[in-house]
Amino acid sequence: MSFNLQSSKKLFTFLGKSLFSLLEAMIFALLPKPRKNVAGEIVLITGAGSGLGRLLALRFARLGSVLVLWDINKEGNEETCKMAQEAGATRVHAYTCDCSQKEEVYRVADQVKKEVGDVSILINNAGIVTGKKFLDCPDELMEKSFDVNFKAHLWTYKAFLPAMIANDHGHLVCISSSAGLAGINGLADYCASKFAAFGFAESVFIETFVQKQKGIKTTIVCPFFIKTGMFEGCTTGCPSLLPILEPKYAVEKIVEAILQEKMYLYIPRLLYFMMFLKSFLPLKTALLIADYLGILHAVDGFVDQKKKL
Repeated sequence: MSFNLQSSKKLFTFLGKSLFSLLEAMIFALLPKPRKNVAGEIVLITGAGSGLGRLLALRFARLGSVLVLWDINKEGNEETCKMAQEAGATRVHAYTCDCSQKEEVYRVADQVKKEVGDVSILINNAGIVTGKKFLDCPDELMEKSFDVNFKAHLWTYKAFLPAMIANDHGHLVCISSSAGLAGINGLADYCASKFAAFGFAESVFIETFVQKQKGIKTTIVCPFFIKTGMFEGCTTGCPSLLPILEPKYAVEKIVEAILQEKMYLYIPRLLYFMMFLKSFLPLKTALLIADYLGILHAVDGFVDQKKKL
């Protein structure tokens, strides 16, 4: 009898909490969720020397955050630093760091802790793409993709998460990709690294949830191709439904998701629906949709920026 009562109590508690969470989600779907204040927060952005990382830095500069900029490109990073100061940032710190090298990540992280303080918002943005078919991609390039796009996340989390836990305050931001949600022709190594980054960020979130570390937030971002030059030559077969994203639009959506402490952000919204369809549609139907949207040949015209230079 006591077992039945306990089981019934557990069931009703579950149903009650589930109903409350659904109602809460519906309310915030209709009404804007309050945005947190990030003025004075120490925001570290990897890959800040250009593209999305630079635009994120400028956006957080206007919000009054203390900026810590990491990039392997010293010149580009210093240019971002200068632009952030012009945008209103009062404290900006630029560090040259190769995020693919574990020991360098730990060394520069220690330097940041001593010179700036505890990082409270970590944005793992640095990324590279080879744009080669799997069998055409040299082993060293595949390893580099994983080192930058995924393994760097391991080392930055190891470096900065302990202080976040100790302070019960922090926000972990993973810039994954739509290529971290579904396989894409010509991006096997890139997809694998972005799937890994997504899974890692989600798993650490679950760890913090189970350990009741409520002050640690996570945001996982999965955008379609962005016009930063990284995916130059890539196309879409249906610009109205699946557009190549404008960088400023993508940054506004990302920062808004961080300020609202949103867990998942897929850009454009069509990606949410596509992931829903992927879960139950027959494979042939899913492939027909992918072909119609131009996804199957989206990378055919990829232009390697290093070769272009």
